[in-house]
Amino acid sequence: MPTEPAAAPAKPSIWRAFTQPSAWTMAFLGFSSGLPFLLVAGTVAYWLKENGIVLKDITMIASAGMTYAFKFVWAPLLDHWQLPLFRRLGLRRGWLLFSQLCVTAGLLAMAATSPAHLPFFVAATLVVAFFGATQDIAVDAYRIEIAPVEAQGALVATYALGYRIGLIVSGALALIMADHVSWGVVYVAMAATMLIPIATTLLAREPEVLRQKPRGWREAMRESLVEPFTDFFRRYRWVLALATLAFLLLFKVPEQATIGGLMSAFYRDMGFEKTQIAAVTKIWGIWIGIAGAFVGGALVARWGAWRPLGAAIVVAGASNLLYLFLIRHPGNITVLTLVISGENFTLGMLGPPTVAFLSSLVNKQHTATQYALLSSMVNLPGKVLGFFGGGIAMSVGYGMFFVITVVSLLPAMMLYVWLWPRHADAGRKALRAVE
Repeated sequence: MPTEPAAAPAKPSIWRAFTQPSAWTMAFLGFSSGLPFLLVAGTVAYWLKENGIVLKDITMIASAGMTYAFKFVWAPLLDHWQLPLFRRLGLRRGWLLFSQLCVTAGLLAMAATSPAHLPFFVAATLVVAFFGATQDIAVDAYRIEIAPVEAQGALVATYALGYRIGLIVSGALALIMADHVSWGVVYVAMAATMLIPIATTLLAREPEVLRQKPRGWREAMRESLVEPFTDFFRRYRWVLALATLAFLLLFKVPEQATIGGLMSAFYRDMGFEKTQIAAVTKIWGIWIGIAGAFVGGALVARWGAWRPLGAAIVVAGASNLLYLFLIRHPGNITVLTLVISGENFTLGMLGPPTVAFLSSLVNKQHTATQYALLSSMVNLPGKVLGFFGGGIAMSVGYGMFFVITVVSLLPAMMLYVWLWPRHADAGRKALRAVE
């Protein structure tokens, strides 16, 4: 008996995906994640420089953002332990609210102490960095659990938009304000903006996830601390797993090495005012980066993650050479705009392939911990280089420092070539093993 062919499934509604309440929630949480990052990295470096702190110390203090690279260390805690005073909110919202309150308190402490009391100021900066990274872990876990897989694309997009707005507020707006009011007032204002995501967390819904409690202390420790790490090597085998981890450690060194105090001092040494720096790097550059991210997303949709990732690594890393042109034209706002446009567009392109590739490596049984580990590894080496960046730049000059960051890509690209034919097969086998 003939049967009618099954109707093709309806295509998902893009409008519905982007207008769902979860998408707006992620936009506000993205703002909350983006706000503290620059306040303990690039922005704080201007405050330190104006208080006579030397470049070497500026880059070390402004490397408090390196805390984000180690968030995998305490990520299992957010998966398996509820905060006693926040149980009514649930596991995810409890950690979100706690970390947001701590970030707010840390920003107020930075405003109250100032670099004039450097030890206390550094301690407050570390508090903001630590709980900013903790918030990132909680936001990633919340995003994964709040909506099904097919809705994640819209959530990531709205999160990225909120994150960029947070960078504009903590970068451009903070610098412009600092030309008119004291830095202490600026940081109090930044702390006040945290009331928006705090209200969002209180109004948001807790993900409906059935969590199995371990039968004992030994099983709890194994599930939270051991299994997420051994699982990766079990799925990819030792050689491929180690090569992949080495690649993750290396391919974003040029980008991460130019995040933090070094670039803040560089722009000032090139003769630019804070308002000029804010307008070009923190406002114009942010939107150019968003445009690049849309291009990167389109490339991933067309060719998958692997090919766009290789192309974006090369063009984004090589964009650091544009700063050599700026060194030859100090104080030229047109050149600064062109350089920042090239760098931010290529870095925006690199974002979607990076997220897609990292997501393909994660076992959904250990999403929060494994994603925190892998994303931390991507950022760690460049942040280490940035930590010593001030000393290197003082020794060899800004120009040679930028050249060093680009040359550092060579090992990563050799690994990329070796991994290319292996990861497609390994990814399919790993996926079948999980299923």
